[in-house]
Amino acid sequence: MSILFELTNRFRRALAGLVDDPEPLLDLIRRSQDPRFGDYQANLAMPLGKQLGRQPQEVAAQIVDRLRVDDLCHAPEVAGPGFINLTVRDDWIARRLAHAGSDPRLAIPEVDTPRTYVIDFSSPNVAKPMHVGHIRSTVIGNSLALTLRFLGHRVVTDNHLGDWGTQFGMIIYGHKHFLDREAYRENAVQELARLYRLVSQLVQYHEGRSQRETLAARVAEQEACLSAEREAAGIGGGKKPDKKTAKALRRLEANVQAARDDLDALKHKLETVDASPTLSKLAAEHCEIGSAVLAETAKLHAGDEENLRLWHEFMPVCTREIDRMYRRIDVTFDHTLGESFYHDRLQPIVDELTASGVARESEGAICVFLEGHDVPMIIRKKDGAFLYATTDLATLRYRMQDFQPDAILYVVDHRQGLHFEQLFATVRRMGYDVRLDHVSFGTVLGEDGRPFRTRSGDTVGLEGLLDEAVRRAGEIVAANDDAKKDGPELSPDERARVAEIVGIGAIVYADLSHNRTSDYVFSYDKMLAMNGNTGTYMQYAYARVRSIFAKGNVDVDALRASGAPILLDTPAERALGLELLRFSEALETTAADYRPNQLTAYLFDLANHFSTFYEQCPVLKAQPDEVRASRLLLCDLTARTIRKGLELLGIKVVDKM
Repeated sequence: MSILFELTNRFRRALAGLVDDPEPLLDLIRRSQDPRFGDYQANLAMPLGKQLGRQPQEVAAQIVDRLRVDDLCHAPEVAGPGFINLTVRDDWIARRLAHAGSDPRLAIPEVDTPRTYVIDFSSPNVAKPMHVGHIRSTVIGNSLALTLRFLGHRVVTDNHLGDWGTQFGMIIYGHKHFLDREAYRENAVQELARLYRLVSQLVQYHEGRSQRETLAARVAEQEACLSAEREAAGIGGGKKPDKKTAKALRRLEANVQAARDDLDALKHKLETVDASPTLSKLAAEHCEIGSAVLAETAKLHAGDEENLRLWHEFMPVCTREIDRMYRRIDVTFDHTLGESFYHDRLQPIVDELTASGVARESEGAICVFLEGHDVPMIIRKKDGAFLYATTDLATLRYRMQDFQPDAILYVVDHRQGLHFEQLFATVRRMGYDVRLDHVSFGTVLGEDGRPFRTRSGDTVGLEGLLDEAVRRAGEIVAANDDAKKDGPELSPDERARVAEIVGIGAIVYADLSHNRTSDYVFSYDKMLAMNGNTGTYMQYAYARVRSIFAKGNVDVDALRASGAPILLDTPAERALGLELLRFSEALETTAADYRPNQLTAYLFDLANHFSTFYEQCPVLKAQPDEVRASRLLLCDLTARTIRKGLELLGIKVVDKM
């Protein structure tokens, strides 16, 4: 149980009778930012004093009189306008550390009331290789599943594969018209990926030709709006706009740049095809490729014998490749139920919603009209085709029946926000009692601030991303090993194994260390840095702690069983001990808002506290023996906490680096 959780319970009892609902006030009990004001600080007397019409200092004194924390803290202090400062007792910290050291779970309790979570994450399109865009959903969802499960909840992970949509119509069309049979026999995955890219490129080419004038008109329109705003503001002749006008101008300038970027990207796609004799010839020969792909998709969905045969031929090849990538990043799923699994459930869900009045016909389509939304959610198009919303509703119905969840988390990028708003509103109208959360996340950017792509403009493949990280990690591992004063310790095979763990761990940690709702810039140099809040630094911190035991030839099992007391005689020892006990808080905070960066921030703080402790407190040479044993126990608990924290992020550790 965390210190914060325990303090919250004590304050809850102290506030009983003073306020009808103490819960909002309890959020104001927090870790102190300055150790001069104790370890924790309660700032609830100010809003409560205003609510009661009394002086905050008077209210704070009354709360302290009612607060029972003698066993946990020294006497609380009222400071300033009514802050309540609390300093945890050293003997309490030592006892809790001893308990954590002897407990396989590090004294992290399981929740009193477990919930059932379904977590929908990763969900790549099977027809094409995984790319950088899949990394965020995959690692965020995996970390949340690991953390919630460790805290005692029942977690069902479901990879909702895109295995039934237009992408398969593209591959089927490509197989029928552009297949290189020899290449297909040698490497089916590469050839199918080539077919997908080729057909997609031709489809986009013909769509782009019809969009070029529209995009050019949009650029002109945005430029005209910007020019008019500048003229209205009298910009020119050295005159500077006021803050409001400057903000409006920046917004319009961004709109102009975005429109120009879209037009430039389209021109590049068109020019790429026009400049290639092969591609331009194919484009001319397949000018109706867009509608032909849709026709192949419709035939597949209708049960066409040939298209179904091809689909069954492609699927094992595609899923084997995806599974290989998941094994490499150590991600598993309880269920992998793609769109095809729900195909037969789509018409029944449309019929059910229509019969219940949740959906109705509009201009030939079946729609759900929702309050606050100008555009309805379409669940069946006029031509009878179903949409993502239809599949998501059928999927949710299946999950409710088979998994009976208390909550469903959709780990999907922020651009799908409107879709999930409409989906959740529809589910509420269907009468389901389940918590639904869109665990949204931002975009992975390149150094130029735009979505991370290759120099040619293609989306960066996930395998290439991992390979490059591992290669660079290998250079770091080799340099560190070669620099050891007693000579290298790792064999070539060990170096390769360590590089794989460190390189992949660096990518995972870099993603999770950012607030998930923010974009972040992908940088190999930053994520593999040996200092700062990086996975490489955390790997090194863990290996450094383990090296203490190897260097001292310490029997860790005997140390843990010795019953030696933990001593907190120096500020560095106490600070490290207190930080170790905050692990539970970090996990609770991570789970509360589905933000793994809360856990990475804690691990970084813990590693820094250990670094200070290690610099100021000799371990193997400590005297007397009881001090040495105590410091070794703190080292052991630090290593175990870092290891467990990284494990919950989906990252392995290495003992040597």
